[in-house]
Amino acid sequence: MMNTVFIAGHARLPSGMAAKSIYETLTITAEIDKKYSVVVAANCTLATEHGRHFVHQLLRGHSLHDGIDEPAAIMKEHYLGKAGNALVSALYDLYRQYEHYRENHH
Repeated sequence: MMNTVFIAGHARLPSGMAAKSIYETLTITAEIDKKYSVVVAANCTLATEHGRHFVHQLLRGHSLHDGIDEPAAIMKEHYLGKAGNALVSALYDLYRQYEHYRENHH
């Protein structure tokens, strides 16, 4: 039996971005431990591997029991690329999807 759930959050990308030519939206995905709500792994549709690794490092080990405000604040402060606002929006969308999952499975 799987002990994790896979959840995605989405946000619109600003125009004039490298990733915009591939995707209209930015997606952050996270594999979350069902028992403790801890992010086991995360990824996103940023164009560079470095950017995707940054998102993974930011979210890995974070418990969604603590909400998403802290990772969002860290993202705002430390990710200075054009996709910053979209990443924060996608984080909040991912958290909303997670809350919806929790409401329907507990």
